[in-house]
Amino acid sequence: MRQKRAKSYRKQMGVYLHAFKFREPYQTLLDDQIILQCHRTAFDLEKGLNRTVQSEVKPMITQCCMQALYMSRDEGAIEMAKKFERRRCNHNYKDPKSPSECIEDVVVVDGKNKHRYVVATLNEDLRSALRGIPGVPLIYINRSVMIMEPLSKASKEVQIAVESGKLTGGLNDAKLAGLRQKDDGLDAEGAPKTKKRSGPKGPNPLSVKKKKKEAKPSTEKENSSQAGNTEEAQPKKRRRKHKKSGEKAEDNSLEYSEEKSQENKEANHVGAGAETSLQSAEDVEPHSQDD
Repeated sequence: MRQKRAKSYRKQMGVYLHAFKFREPYQTLLDDQIILQCHRTAFDLEKGLNRTVQSEVKPMITQCCMQALYMSRDEGAIEMAKKFERRRCNHNYKDPKSPSECIEDVVVVDGKNKHRYVVATLNEDLRSALRGIPGVPLIYINRSVMIMEPLSKASKEVQIAVESGKLTGGLNDAKLAGLRQKDDGLDAEGAPKTKKRSGPKGPNPLSVKKKKKEAKPSTEKENSSQAGNTEEAQPKKRRRKHKKSGEKAEDNSLEYSEEKSQENKEANHVGAGAETSLQSAEDVEPHSQDD
């Protein structure tokens, strides 16, 4: 596909996307003639549709078009058509309608392309009938080249109306000027609005510092200090050293000798004190006689 033609096809599909709310994958209705033509020329129909629309497509065929293929008795075309999704047309298969009438009944609902179909057909009468319906992309094959028709007059009028409504909608409306619309409890898409929580908002939990753990009352410290004080107040018990019998006898003799020496020292000290007191008494007596 040439770059210029690909650019124009991309622009056209953009109009169908934004103005008529098409969505991918595009549902593409095929008639019996285009399937027979692709089978005869060995044209890859699905790949050609993807390349023309420049997106993914979902090929579909109605029951009436399938009956027309059965009447042609082309087994290759029938096998090709069986791979596509079957679209119910609610027509009696015993008394089927022509493919053009069937496709027109499926596409046109209340004068609109309600289900947003892309139509690929070689029937010129069907294409001329669908040009008057806004928002119907038309595709056909000319000399083994798949072509998309430009926007029809009806589609262009809808596109202009949608674009002008987006630009001026709500700005220059005298009925809504300076007035506030009534709140019907629905949002723009028609879904019920969720009630906002009133009142002050709480802080961001990610920016709030974590709460410090509360320190337990200083019972443990006090208990430990009290226990230390009681241990200090109480005299430390002297541990006895258990010794052998020979060591005990030697210790007793040493203790006995030490006790004796200490008694002798005390006795000597007492004797020395008595002598000094006697000398002081003798010194005092002569003085008293002279007097």
